[in-house]
Amino acid sequence: MSDKPTFVLTITCPDTVGIVAAVSGFLTQHDCFITEAAQFGDPLSRRFFMRIVFSSGALTPTRPEFDKLFSLIAARFQMIWNLNDLSRKPRVVILVSKFGHCLVDLLHRYHTGQLGIEIPAVISNHQDMRSIVEWHGIPYHYLAVDKHDKAAQEARLSEVVDRSGADLVVLARYMQILSTDLSAKLSGRAINIHHSFLPSFKGAKPYHQAHSRGVKIIGATAHYVTADLDEGPIIEQSVERVDHTHTPEDLVAIGRDIENLVLARAVRWHVEHRVLLNGSKTVVFK
Repeated sequence: MSDKPTFVLTITCPDTVGIVAAVSGFLTQHDCFITEAAQFGDPLSRRFFMRIVFSSGALTPTRPEFDKLFSLIAARFQMIWNLNDLSRKPRVVILVSKFGHCLVDLLHRYHTGQLGIEIPAVISNHQDMRSIVEWHGIPYHYLAVDKHDKAAQEARLSEVVDRSGADLVVLARYMQILSTDLSAKLSGRAINIHHSFLPSFKGAKPYHQAHSRGVKIIGATAHYVTADLDEGPIIEQSVERVDHTHTPEDLVAIGRDIENLVLARAVRWHVEHRVLLNGSKTVVFK
């Protein structure tokens, strides 16, 4: 490990005594300088979660040797662990339909360097977003959906994702339901923005559902994609107060601003390796 690169180490394992001491001791022993550390022990699931950012030193072993040595500690504590080089920008493929606000917000954050990602492809079942995507110099893949053969379109979509080397797939108001197979394939690396404060008002037109119920708070939810519609582990949510003077269209407009913010946060936390799965929930080290 030369030129003092920076890494983030994430760990989940059964909660027990000695994990922090073992990990920090190992890093110290191998000339690693810890710059950020966070941990959480869940008393209900009895799982332990840890995220450590560190830079390597002159005496730090090479990456293959580091992995080999750390695997001994990992085996001792039954760890699920990942080590990521922060100099490498994650590759994010964005899926979108006709509503472009979340896509445009992500493109702006990418273009200005607020999101440290690469976007190798944008995929859509409509042509509406082509010009803005290609203006950013990003390949645009128009994959129309034949309602009689949705599987064929999804197969092409999966091909583009595979070819792009995507680390993450973002459904930025992509108004198609992914199949059980594709949801499983993308488990833990596909984020959806739902234009509602889950678990209420799932499916189509949630703001209209909320308006008909006279809600006083509306919101948006970013969650991981699973085969169960809008029920994946939640990463981030936000809300805004509304009242009787707001029309359904007002709620939609307010909601779009919330969706932008919530999705951007979820994507950033994921690519910075701050989100760890805890069963049907998440641990987010902000």
